[in-house]
Amino acid sequence: MATTTASAVAATSQYQQDRARDMWRRCLASAFRTALACTIVGVATLYGPGFITRHVAFPAFSYVTVILIVTDATLGDTLRGCWLALYATALGVFPGILSLWLIGPGRLTAATTSAVVAVSAFVVALPEGTHLVAKRIALGQIVLVYVVAFINGGRTEPVMHPLHLAASTALGVAACVLALLLPFPSLAYWQVTENCKLYIDNASERLKLFVRAFSAEDKSSPKILICQAKSLNKAANKFLHCIKSKQESMEWEREPIKFLKSYKKNPAQPLQGLETILRGMENALENCSEFPVSFMNDAQLKHNLSCAEEQILNQVKNMAMQNSILPQSEDSEKQHKFLQTLQPTSLNLKDLPSLFFLFCLKLLHSKPSPNPNPDQKQQAQQKETIMLKLWSKGRLMPALRCSLSLGFAVFFGLIYSKENGFWSGLPVAISLASSREATFKVANIKAQGTVLGTVYGVIGCFVFESYVKIRFVSLLPWFIFSCFLRQSRMYGQAGGVSAVIGALLILGRKNFGTPGEFAIARITETFIGLSCSIMVDILLQPTRASALAKVQLAASLGSLHEAVEAVSVDYSSSRLVFEERMRKLRIDVIELGKFIEEAEVEPNFWFLPFHGACYVKMKVSLLKMIDFLHFGSHAVRFLEQECRELDSKMWREGALKVESDLKVFKDAVCCGVKCFEEVILVKSVAGLEGKGCVDLEMGKSGGGKWLGRDEDGMRKSAASFMREMEGGDGVEEGKKNRVVLSLGALVYCMDGVLRESKEIEKGVKEVLQWENPSNQVDVHNIVCKLRALKKGVN
Repeated sequence: MATTTASAVAATSQYQQDRARDMWRRCLASAFRTALACTIVGVATLYGPGFITRHVAFPAFSYVTVILIVTDATLGDTLRGCWLALYATALGVFPGILSLWLIGPGRLTAATTSAVVAVSAFVVALPEGTHLVAKRIALGQIVLVYVVAFINGGRTEPVMHPLHLAASTALGVAACVLALLLPFPSLAYWQVTENCKLYIDNASERLKLFVRAFSAEDKSSPKILICQAKSLNKAANKFLHCIKSKQESMEWEREPIKFLKSYKKNPAQPLQGLETILRGMENALENCSEFPVSFMNDAQLKHNLSCAEEQILNQVKNMAMQNSILPQSEDSEKQHKFLQTLQPTSLNLKDLPSLFFLFCLKLLHSKPSPNPNPDQKQQAQQKETIMLKLWSKGRLMPALRCSLSLGFAVFFGLIYSKENGFWSGLPVAISLASSREATFKVANIKAQGTVLGTVYGVIGCFVFESYVKIRFVSLLPWFIFSCFLRQSRMYGQAGGVSAVIGALLILGRKNFGTPGEFAIARITETFIGLSCSIMVDILLQPTRASALAKVQLAASLGSLHEAVEAVSVDYSSSRLVFEERMRKLRIDVIELGKFIEEAEVEPNFWFLPFHGACYVKMKVSLLKMIDFLHFGSHAVRFLEQECRELDSKMWREGALKVESDLKVFKDAVCCGVKCFEEVILVKSVAGLEGKGCVDLEMGKSGGGKWLGRDEDGMRKSAASFMREMEGGDGVEEGKKNRVVLSLGALVYCMDGVLRESKEIEKGVKEVLQWENPSNQVDVHNIVCKLRALKKGVN
């Protein structure tokens, strides 16, 4: 035990050291690439030949383009950024040439300039398919095209002025490409390969710890081993996140490097499948009632389990770029040998977690069922849906919000200071968000980042006042510091980018007056722009994230209801419907998580504080239920495959019995989930007082519980099925054991769904009690009153 504890402490310490070393390495690499790109722009604009300085009239936007593209980028990201910058220029610069030629720069006023900026921003922000980086670059170009034209008035050349802005953008893009190629290319392929290897090592270590815990011969060491494995989960999630985030970048690197066959692989999907299985194994061990596991006393089973572990580890280490969860071994009999000694007569219902653990090992040997490819009709429907989304309210409102924010920012910025007016609109343009965000928090960290960077820039100008030509060197430590800011919880990406841009515009500028005056003017204009953005968000986005989280929770429960209904013993016919409903459920739960994160950081003002801890617990329960349904579908698939090969009447009757009990279970869970979906949207419990409280479907008020009335049904049916199997003559022992394994896994998963449903019931009751502190909350009674009220209305 002491040895195991020391091993766990050593592993945790090693993980912390590796994490710190990895963070330093990534920050230094990112800072070096950013510094190199900015240095290229600085040298070209400050000390370059005349034809460059003459055409690159907006060096500040060159720096902004660099930061938008090169931040934490690989070569693939930069190549994509080149295309996005070209596309953004087509959206921002070329329409600007036509507009200035038609309107005439001399006839622009503050009002007309703001109006043209707002209309142009609306057109850019409306399409859903346009990449966020392209929108940000295009919006920044729009601000500079029209605001600078208004500032310079009749002296502005309608054609050359926008083309100078395009040249400035091109310089920033070229600097990004050179920075990612020198001194050696930074490839997404290398990062994905490295993270795949790190994840495989991590997963292999966790798998060994789980198997050691499962086969442990004492009661104390399994808990320590499980805790040790849990300490590796965070690192595994980080590796998976990096792999997923670089998939698109690998696609852009594929064409120039076609000879690398590995570029055709997508490792994220199989690795995510492996991670799901490891989560299942962890869940099984946490729910084991006693150690050592009862049927692990068999020496032959321990030996076979050890052999299976060795085979799996060898396969896992070779799967980094495979397109299946695990490649199937040629010798199928050896893979399933550890199941041959599993005796169904020695099993009882308390062994369900152990059966589920072995089932997860079986999944590691199995190829996943192929994902269905949508036919042409489905693809046409998807395209039609995308076109409808273009003009839906969901797209119109973000575009209108962007348009008004930018228009008002430019208008008030020009009123405050005509010569510095574009600094109020530029921060709003380059910080456009693709979805809802925590308005006050993001505005706060942007303002703080801008002030930090600007102050650092002023200090740098003061220190290097006599060495103007080398003051750009002082940006290197700031780039490193900003990389850490971007990865911090306090500032994040928005704060770190604002900080680095703030310093760049001071130290990389010329002909803007004294640094102090420029810093004060820019901070003031930035505050004006952010204030306009906040006010527009409040007016056009009045629904608080806490209210949206509640609505999204109800939507997630509705999707859960549909997914549970789609579970069927006839897997082959229900697979497509089940997979589609599971996909919808995952999307809804992800959206719920976004609203919860936003609600936790939004200010309370005079509103009731958001009960974030309770919502997080319910989201965790929903995620566990997704996993249980996923494993349950695999158990049904294996059970169907095994039972179809059997001709015995007993097996057919057993399958019918399982299907019947599964229907009873689904009715119990779906009834409860449907009630939670209705109850969670109740605004006031007091408003239901005096309403009828008797519902023929629910029974008498306060009596009975919809969850748990049939919770032992599947357990009893499984026990009966196992006893009947003892008399099954003429059936291969291994096949019989595999049926037991699939059946036990199915019962365990349905048990898990029911258990997490009860947790959601507690969460719903806690939220309602939080919102109605003066009333005693009875969820069952509320459902009765709601249904009685609906019947009265009808």
